[in-house]
Amino acid sequence: MEKISLRVPATSANCGPGFDTLGLACSLYNDFSYEITANRELELKVTGEGSEFLKPSGRNLAFAAFFTVWNFATREKRIGLKVTMNNRIPLSRGLGSSSSAIVAGVYAANALCGGKFSAEELLNFAAEIEGHPDNVAPALYGGFTVSFTDRNGKAHSVRFLPAKPLKFIAVVPEKRLSTSLARQVIPETVPHKDAVFNASRTAMLIWSLLTGRYEFLTDALEDKLHQPYRAHLISGLSDVLAAAKMAGAYNAIISGAGSTVMAYAPLDSDHEKIAIAMLQAFASHNEPCTYHILDLDNEGVKRI
Repeated sequence: MEKISLRVPATSANCGPGFDTLGLACSLYNDFSYEITANRELELKVTGEGSEFLKPSGRNLAFAAFFTVWNFATREKRIGLKVTMNNRIPLSRGLGSSSSAIVAGVYAANALCGGKFSAEELLNFAAEIEGHPDNVAPALYGGFTVSFTDRNGKAHSVRFLPAKPLKFIAVVPEKRLSTSLARQVIPETVPHKDAVFNASRTAMLIWSLLTGRYEFLTDALEDKLHQPYRAHLISGLSDVLAAAKMAGAYNAIISGAGSTVMAYAPLDSDHEKIAIAMLQAFASHNEPCTYHILDLDNEGVKRI
């Protein structure tokens, strides 16, 4: 096989209290094709997000991830590679655009070199490139994922599906937010009571999702480890979170490192109403936005 086409879902890491451990995949997608060519050059064609500045180079994550696996698996180091992307996931907004490229690259390389690696091995390749597994795991597996790194530095993730469907309303500010900046504002130590707060919320969040007891989600989605420290980076965040709940969402959280804010809502709620309420709250702080009403993606990366 010399060519493969893939679809990779957007992801939302942390899920409120599960900082660097929880993630979900949602129904917004980037499409990729990888083709080995005879000219030994890197070629890239991009439509959609990033088309104005993404270049074919070893620094591009879609290429870097591919060659991380390819060079590990085969002696045929010098190959030409043509990558085509149709990007719908907003860049630098906390919806896993980088993870989509990483997962596409490791998955495509594995397929084109004969499927030598297991899903867990691909997770570890991807997590090493990304720095942690919470975003790449749901892009690989779909659904909700719980991830951790063991004492030997190996990443592990388990996937689960909630007992009942949910809707996710992702409100995406025009303003991008650098992940590195969003991580810099988080302190190295936190009060013990805040750690206990988050441990209890994370446990309750997973239990609520597994049992369908969604009346607990309003409290279970709260966080004290990262959102309070990132709030000043997202204009009007507290008003947006309040607006989502007032309009019928269980709660809303910063998606990943931001700047997207994602509401978790009942299937039978007025999703447009929730989105508009959040847009209006952002607008009152002079922050233009777009929005997506999304479902959970249950499959993760797949061939198309």
